[in-house]
Amino acid sequence: MKKIDLNNTVSIHRDIHWVGFYDKDSFLHCNPYLLIDDDDIILFDPGSITHFPIVMRKVIELVNPEDITVVVACHQDPDVCGSLSVVEDVINNRDLKIAAHTNSIRLIRHLGIRSDFYAVDDHDLKLTLRSGRVLEFIFSPYLHSPGAIVTYDRHTRSLFSGDIFGAVSKEWNLFASDDFLSHMVAFHQIYMPSNRILKAFLERLEGYEIERILPQHGSVLEGDNIRTAIEHLKTIPCGVDIEGNMP
Repeated sequence: MKKIDLNNTVSIHRDIHWVGFYDKDSFLHCNPYLLIDDDDIILFDPGSITHFPIVMRKVIELVNPEDITVVVACHQDPDVCGSLSVVEDVINNRDLKIAAHTNSIRLIRHLGIRSDFYAVDDHDLKLTLRSGRVLEFIFSPYLHSPGAIVTYDRHTRSLFSGDIFGAVSKEWNLFASDDFLSHMVAFHQIYMPSNRILKAFLERLEGYEIERILPQHGSVLEGDNIRTAIEHLKTIPCGVDIEGNMP
């Protein structure tokens, strides 16, 4: 496999770029992505305040921040959008929209956001860009937040999957390597509530043509790894399945 320079942006697809921070001392790696369309630029899950300087430096290498029109937050956790208020300041676009589910927006508001929110559940779980390209949001409650969403870009058949398909590992690769399943299982067993909820969501994905999965943690999945991951995660106990004796 060609060595990837993680100090720079990494092109996942001609429209999609990884702008994350590789923390060699961390077991949990966070993956912000930038989608560049004709007249819209979408930033997915900008990350924590500690990662902000590196993430924003990479964003600026690709685009003028003022041209970013939407920031998507798959849920409200600090590793997903803790930097949102300073990201908003750098973007400095009065028309900026923060796209999230209402159940997440209630909490994201506490970050002091000034931009308008785009509650995806009030817009038929869709966002139509000025080019006509449609981003579809799939509600994934309790995986692992009540307001969790994933985003499907039909144009590139890409799924921005938030915490689903995430992984924990000190030995991290941006693109899934041979041992990716064990790292993925560990994450889901810790953070997902139950096999029943996880499996039901994974079965919903069978209606989508997916060429790549871009999780907020862990590694990008492509090719046969997508089906392998989906089928394997359907079978694993997690959350209350493991902590069955909890009061």
